[in-house]
Amino acid sequence: MREEFTDPGIGDAGLTSPALTSSIEEVDELGLRPRRLADFVGQRELKEHLTIMLEAASMRNQPVDHVLLAGPPGLGKTTLAGIVAAEMGVHMHITSGPTLERAGDLAAILTKLGEGDVLFIDEIHRLSRTVEEILYPAMEDFQLDIVVGKGPAASSIRLPLPPFTLVGATTRTGMITGPLRDRFGFVARLDFYEDDELEAIVRRAAGILDVTIAPEGAWEIARRSRGTPRIANRLLRRVRDYAQVRGDGTINEDTARTGLAVFGVDDRGLDKVDRAILTAICQQFRGGPVGLSTLAISVGEQTETVEDMYEPFLIQQGLLARTPRGRVAMPSAWEHLGLAMPSITGDKQPGLFS
Repeated sequence: MREEFTDPGIGDAGLTSPALTSSIEEVDELGLRPRRLADFVGQRELKEHLTIMLEAASMRNQPVDHVLLAGPPGLGKTTLAGIVAAEMGVHMHITSGPTLERAGDLAAILTKLGEGDVLFIDEIHRLSRTVEEILYPAMEDFQLDIVVGKGPAASSIRLPLPPFTLVGATTRTGMITGPLRDRFGFVARLDFYEDDELEAIVRRAAGILDVTIAPEGAWEIARRSRGTPRIANRLLRRVRDYAQVRGDGTINEDTARTGLAVFGVDDRGLDKVDRAILTAICQQFRGGPVGLSTLAISVGEQTETVEDMYEPFLIQQGLLARTPRGRVAMPSAWEHLGLAMPSITGDKQPGLFS
């Protein structure tokens, strides 16, 4: 097991050691994460629930119950896990489901946990069944079952673990097995953010990045951020770059609008791939219906990428619809692309020899 996955030392952002970061932007992103629940913007109901749980656990001097956070990428699941650790004053250990290939990988992490520590497993729905079964006694009884030897001479040894808190994050709740899901004491789903919440996030991030931004500029970035803080922070950095190179470094409404246009983000927050999906359905497939695999191939993306990253926003915006026969472009999609909508779409497909 690589040491960076089990190192109890946490970086300045309170989330992970520098060895785990893979790019400069990720380091930048860590600096933008709030460290306390009071600084976390949005998710009011979830914040209230966590506040009660954290205060109750502190009063009992016990670890917080295991928490499962579900929702689309970029809504703050990792940030909330770090906040739980920071509020309880304990270390946080980070790993992910795909990296835990063998039971020994998870056992190496569990044996290094300290009293009350937080173990964060991202993409927990991708845990293998063998590794998942190791978690059952660890979550319920704080015990680790280890098999020693092979064949008839094999025996099972149960090792005690210090009480800890497991925080799991998933983008696909339905893929988590029932026995694992039932062992979490608190299951929460994160919702997309409102534009005013994203504006507050943008203005806070601008202050951390030492960027001068006008309220109108923050609002322009927020309303194109697809309800996702991660996208809002990313767009802010790109507009900051544009303002420094092509302007005076200040982000106002005109700078934000022009900068976002340069980087391919249109007035509704759609990027190049979003428009490619809608264009393919409207022009190549006459508005649909078209199957997911065919659509993904036509835009050069994986089916999982189209289904998880792009379709939810397009459906929420009323630009795309899922039907039993496939994906169909809605009238607003034709209007947004500036295309004339055929008189008959959806049910009438071209024949084999037409």
